[in-house]
Amino acid sequence: MLVSAIIGFGILPVAADDGAKVTPLMSKDLQDYPGKEGLMLSVEYQPGGSSPVHRHEAHAFVYVLEGSIVMQVKGGEEVTVAPGETYYEGPSDIHLVSRNASKTSPAKFIVVLLKKKDTPAVIPVE
Repeated sequence: MLVSAIIGFGILPVAADDGAKVTPLMSKDLQDYPGKEGLMLSVEYQPGGSSPVHRHEAHAFVYVLEGSIVMQVKGGEEVTVAPGETYYEGPSDIHLVSRNASKTSPAKFIVVLLKKKDTPAVIPVE
């Protein structure tokens, strides 16, 4: 069910049959913040695609490029984020819902993570 990890960027697998494709775009050590790094990812959801429940242990800044995505963290409201809109997840947030709002069109978004160096970008939560 899981695809291979992208080891160089510390990314854990994403469920292949959920229609999510994660592509690392950039990783940069943050010299003004020892032990921290910035990581930029492109995420594409096929129609009806999603990611399993997870957390990031990072500050996550999301920017939607195409389509719309539905997001929800534990204790928060479910929100739909459209192209040009943003979403934020904190280091302790559990990401309960992350899915394409459409069953007929793909969605694409950029995620920028500010995290501890050498920690996984995505941590599954059961």
